[in-house]
Amino acid sequence: MSVHPAASFSRAPALPFAEWPRLEKGWVWLCGAGPGDPGLLTLHALNALRQADVIVHDALVNEDILDWAPQAQRIAAGKRGGKPSAKQADICDTLIALARKGLRVLRLKGGDPFTFGRGAEEARALMAAQVPLQVVPGITSGIGGLAYAGIPLTERGDNQAVTFVTGHDATGGPAASVNWPALAKLSGTIVVYMGMKHAGPISRALITGGRAPDEIVSIVMSATTSAQRVIVSRLDRIEADILAAGLEPPALLVIGKGVLIPGQAAPRVTLHPFSIAAE
Repeated sequence: MSVHPAASFSRAPALPFAEWPRLEKGWVWLCGAGPGDPGLLTLHALNALRQADVIVHDALVNEDILDWAPQAQRIAAGKRGGKPSAKQADICDTLIALARKGLRVLRLKGGDPFTFGRGAEEARALMAAQVPLQVVPGITSGIGGLAYAGIPLTERGDNQAVTFVTGHDATGGPAASVNWPALAKLSGTIVVYMGMKHAGPISRALITGGRAPDEIVSIVMSATTSAQRVIVSRLDRIEADILAAGLEPPALLVIGKGVLIPGQAAPRVTLHPFSIAAE
């Protein structure tokens, strides 16, 4: 984990008048920062940024968001697949140690802390250490990020079920606990977080389970950021198309008939944010 000194300036928007909760000394707020765009941060998260003495943040948290807390020390504790990363046990120990020093600790995580984000592990560690904590939910990329890409998760009369699933387990390998052939038999859209590295095995398991090889798949990279890219593939070509397009994590795989084809079904989609210009 790396430490960054407090910044000397802030461009944080003003909070509307309200009785906002106080981040007390010795507390840890486990907070979601959203999928990337600072505009998707919640007001409770902004309130926490204004009060924190120290921020322990993930690698994917937008730097502009961190600049909204000029008074706070920053500690980078991001975990990136295939790259040098802080160990989860060390992150938990750091949170506990900072809180026991009497600091106001903000643990800022990308997306929502309880959606494939190890937030539950950190909360349990804090509770076991008798460190008081508050959870602040965030917008997860599987909802907010796909909306920015112009992909509706549900549609009346067509798609009334959505499954969110992780593409890898705690070891970084394919999610062995997921029964992909059984999942394939469910109707509706499947949204795979952190699945790009294992897109080939995932697609083959879904086809084995009964999904059509030519089923539409959208891949959304770096959702809601200026680096966002969206490509459309088929289930049987997804591995090759990801390689050909040069996509890199973080990315979502969206499988199902409810997927909107960017550039076809909505030719005037802009990547950031999603909108359709009037004809």
